[in-house]
Amino acid sequence: MPTSYRHLHLATDSHQVLWVTLEVQGEVSNLLTSDVLDELQHVANVARAQRPRGLILSSGKPSGFIAGIDLKRFSEFNTSAAALAFSTQGQRVCQLFADLPFPTLALIDGFCVGGGLELALALKYRVASNRPATRLGLPEVKLGIHPGFGGSVRSVATLGIFKAMKLMLSGELISAAQARAIGLVDACVDPEQLRDTSLHTLLKAPRYRRPPWYLRILNVFTPARQLIGLKLRHDLAQHTPEAHYPAPYALLQLWETHGGNRNAMFAAEAASVAALVTSPTAQQLVRVFFLQNRLKALGNPANCSAQHVHIVGAGTMGSDIAAWCTQRGLQVSVQNHTADTHDANIATADVIIEAITENRAAKQQLFIALERQAKPDALLLSNTSSIPIEDIASGLREPQRLLGLHFCSPLFNMPLVEIAYDAHAYDHSLLLRVLAFARRLDKLPLPLQSSPGFLVTRLLMPYLLEGIRLQQQGIPAAIIDQAARDFGMQLGPLELADTIGLDVCQHIGDTLARKSQLDVPLTLYHKVKAGKLGKKSGEGFYRYRNGKILQTERATWNGNLALLQSKLLAPLRQEARECLVQKIVEDADLLDAAMIFGAGFPAFRGSILHDPQV
Repeated sequence: MPTSYRHLHLATDSHQVLWVTLEVQGEVSNLLTSDVLDELQHVANVARAQRPRGLILSSGKPSGFIAGIDLKRFSEFNTSAAALAFSTQGQRVCQLFADLPFPTLALIDGFCVGGGLELALALKYRVASNRPATRLGLPEVKLGIHPGFGGSVRSVATLGIFKAMKLMLSGELISAAQARAIGLVDACVDPEQLRDTSLHTLLKAPRYRRPPWYLRILNVFTPARQLIGLKLRHDLAQHTPEAHYPAPYALLQLWETHGGNRNAMFAAEAASVAALVTSPTAQQLVRVFFLQNRLKALGNPANCSAQHVHIVGAGTMGSDIAAWCTQRGLQVSVQNHTADTHDANIATADVIIEAITENRAAKQQLFIALERQAKPDALLLSNTSSIPIEDIASGLREPQRLLGLHFCSPLFNMPLVEIAYDAHAYDHSLLLRVLAFARRLDKLPLPLQSSPGFLVTRLLMPYLLEGIRLQQQGIPAAIIDQAARDFGMQLGPLELADTIGLDVCQHIGDTLARKSQLDVPLTLYHKVKAGKLGKKSGEGFYRYRNGKILQTERATWNGNLALLQSKLLAPLRQEARECLVQKIVEDADLLDAAMIFGAGFPAFRGSILHDPQV
């Protein structure tokens, strides 16, 4: 073997086991590129010739095993031919390792995802550490593609069709313990036992575990694959429209057609990925991936020393925040809105979050009381969604202490938190602490200048009110909401209004209208006056029973759907441009991130500003 590689370190131990350590130069994580694959191919060929007793592939990076392909080079795949060549190269390297005539093992500590897991599946055994940072999965569908290094074949052969498809179609990452439970890894051990267990497993070379015989038969017979595919396709369509996200459907199609023939499946997998890579959906989803990473990089959870979070306001949002913080291992205390009552937890809390009703005066009085009782270095945060932070902080001795921490709703579904600051009076060191706290909560922080409605609420309200205005003009509510969902929005504007509460919508609309050109439709006032507040009262734009919309007669409308979608989203687009002019957020990319991660704007469209259909 050559004395050195650029990205690999080789060593043979006393048992004649070859240890191959991957440490990609110039990267924080191990990422697969053509150069890295070339070196892996060379090692596999030389190892075949030299016949060690076994081979263990591990990582020299603290972040994990392999974090998939290098998405920074995704733009290089500007033709299907380039993508096909890369996928074929990855398949070839994986097959070389799969064909080695001696035991092989992947030692997994940290992330093992995408192409990294596909390579691990090509080895005979996999041993993973049980530390929380160890996560395994095939998340390619979230990038608009599917496994392309043979993972669609080997995952089914290892797990059986149902477990494999669940892993691939969801794109979710699982823990090492979960991976052990489904048969994805052979052992899940403490980090300090990882090397010894890996070596012991390799030398013992236990019999390869395969899925039950009946699952293997299902994979062989075409009629069985077609029936299973029909069921999986139906389930998938309930939440992932094929017109918007074609990759999971392409994966199902290639398995239904070629699942019984490994060689044909490999070829079809590479061709399918090559076609998907150049699609607008994949290009946009990769852009969204980098937007997400940009937000993550804004705060370092390791810099957060907070242990005790005190929440004032025990309503829906306050309770949700408390539950979320508790799940992240923080000590949490909660009190009702009683600004004049001393609570011992206020004096000991590291972070105090206000989550009371949207009333400026009430929030002002509360924070005056909190400032007197809180520790000097405690973070004072408001979950307001519409009131400028400087207005709430106007009565404080140190107004720069107060920052906004708006959890986008629903909190358990939306990863974004808006961190609002007064551009004329804020402490940058405090802002950094809040960014770190947000990352400690596994949220995506977005710093922005304080203004009425901040960013997400300010952008959503014109969309919501335009939907109400169109309904006021005679277009059925169901038609309006369906048009929005067909565009890709998670909720139509009228569904969203009913969910928020029409009284809340009216209050926010009035608040924003005082400092903008926003026009609140009369229909909204009439419904609130009549007590029709939406889901919480049982009736709004729809009627509800136990929180579910009651089915009504099928609505009919003969208008132009594309024009309706354009009308719905035009006010949102205009408001987005105005926010950029006012520098509410740093740039258009962060504005897009706010809409995608905080408002449910369809990720496959990428940008409210750039999409030609808006």
